[in-house]
Amino acid sequence: MRKVLVIPGLAVAAVLVAAGVAAADNKPKGPKEDGTMPSLVKIAGEGMMNSHAYQYLTELSDDIGSRVTGSSSEHKSEEWAVAKMKAMGLENVHTEKYTIWRGWTRGTADAKLLSPMTRPLHVDAMGWVGSTPAGGSDGDVVTVDLFNLDEEAKSLGRLKGKIVLVQAKGRPKKDSMMIFADFGNFLKTLSSAGVVAVIGGQGGSRSAGMNLTHTGILGFDADFAIPIVSMTNEDQGQLERLIERGITPRMHINVQNTFTNGPVETANVVGEIRGSEHPEQIFVVGGHLDSWDLSQGATDNGSGTAATLGAAETIMRAGLRPRRTLRFVLFTGEEQGLDGSFAYYKQHKAEWANHLGDLILDEGQGIVKNFQLGGRDDLIPAVEAFTESVLNLRHVRVNEKIESGTDTLPFSMYGLPGINMEQEGAEYNFTHHSAADALEAQKPDILAQNSTLMALTAFWIADRPERLAEPWSEERTAKMLRDQHEYEELKAFNLWPYGDKGLEKKDKTE
Repeated sequence: MRKVLVIPGLAVAAVLVAAGVAAADNKPKGPKEDGTMPSLVKIAGEGMMNSHAYQYLTELSDDIGSRVTGSSSEHKSEEWAVAKMKAMGLENVHTEKYTIWRGWTRGTADAKLLSPMTRPLHVDAMGWVGSTPAGGSDGDVVTVDLFNLDEEAKSLGRLKGKIVLVQAKGRPKKDSMMIFADFGNFLKTLSSAGVVAVIGGQGGSRSAGMNLTHTGILGFDADFAIPIVSMTNEDQGQLERLIERGITPRMHINVQNTFTNGPVETANVVGEIRGSEHPEQIFVVGGHLDSWDLSQGATDNGSGTAATLGAAETIMRAGLRPRRTLRFVLFTGEEQGLDGSFAYYKQHKAEWANHLGDLILDEGQGIVKNFQLGGRDDLIPAVEAFTESVLNLRHVRVNEKIESGTDTLPFSMYGLPGINMEQEGAEYNFTHHSAADALEAQKPDILAQNSTLMALTAFWIADRPERLAEPWSEERTAKMLRDQHEYEELKAFNLWPYGDKGLEKKDKTE
């Protein structure tokens, strides 16, 4: 008979196996493990087979059209959204009013090359910019370098009476948002330098696409006395080539816009699916209702609005109620500096500890490719466990990046995950803020998929047994924002709320 030996290593192995089981127990649970999968299956079927998102986008685009914040058409879109939320059975449907600092209405923008030849030039005014004298003005075209504005500001005298053409020469010395901030400051100096007009586009960028201009704001709640225009790539190219040959183009420009004398009222539109167990805990889902006005505002952000309404309706049609409250918010004022989402934070600050974060779709008409968690790297494992469950619908990656250009930013700034549904953006580069931002740019099947993914994500976050996130402390949030390189941008736009919090101790004493 063979003798059975007791090997000490087996005891070690047993401990390791037990540790492995414990580690597995600590691994974040996805929908298959946390009990939410049956509900998600219902949502997926309802969303993919019975979506009304494209119908909503069609109505918003064709029946209302562009929606500049504070305008009559934007107010009409608020009424439309309230009616849709009520019709689908959302609870607590209402508007939350606030004001922006100043209203603005686009007038006309015309330009003509006078020499060395005569031909029309295609321009459109940027948002919240001023006018030329009635009838317009003539001026020689001179260039300034976007990547060297500090030096350009030292010789403003040469720009008096001129039309300034902004060029990006060489390599940038700063990131794009800091260049954007510098550009806004530079434009303020030009207002008092006797400049006729500026050809600059959004942040000094050159227009993309065939014969398109791209409008937009030039800062957070920023307005400018001088006219600033976007010019088509083709026309700007001719001006630049003439200047490179030593020829000074001369042109005529006539821009007429109107400002209000004071603040104007607008409102976020809100509707809820109240939670069954923890109704006081709130997860916000949305996009922005306002748009620019060169076209219908279909992809920016009609698609996000329609996806949000479609997601809410999908959950309602599936007959489901999550453990926590889903609050669907259509923000206004996004295009002027995230005014609606900052207003939301101020109006709901008292209940901020009960918020879980927000989920935003605002990057055009493309498929969703990433979830950006707004600095919350602690949530990556849990959200990755969720994305594994939706692989049959879409492969979505997860990262901790902050998207500061949409309504996720206030949530990230104040300690919660501002989750951006980052989209594929090749076509959006052309429709963004342009005359091509029309219904034809959005494929119905992609919108239905994006809306369904929004519904699935929102419901899972609100219904999972464990709460996904709580607000971080100010110190931890400030450190995260600094680590994410957001401090410089927020400081430049006077948005940084934390003083010297988040600095390493050695930096504080230096």
